[in-house]
Amino acid sequence: MGIRDISRETVEGILSVPDQTVEQDNLIVFQSIIKDSQEQRFLIRVFVNIDKIPPLVITVYRTSKIEKYYESKI
Repeated sequence: MGIRDISRETVEGILSVPDQTVEQDNLIVFQSIIKDSQEQRFLIRVFVNIDKIPPLVITVYRTSKIEKYYESKI
């Protein structure tokens, strides 16, 4: 998160109220579309291993390829 400049608050918000969840590679991906300070839209994807107790965040990243990963029309 630090390397990718994604705040803990952003990740916690996506985990609590995601726009969408999808299953990928035996992980649950919580994802939401956000706007940055220049009003550009990005998709934040949070990969979580829910088989661990407590659930373990594996990775988090931001992408501009919303259409590639978001599974419904925008």
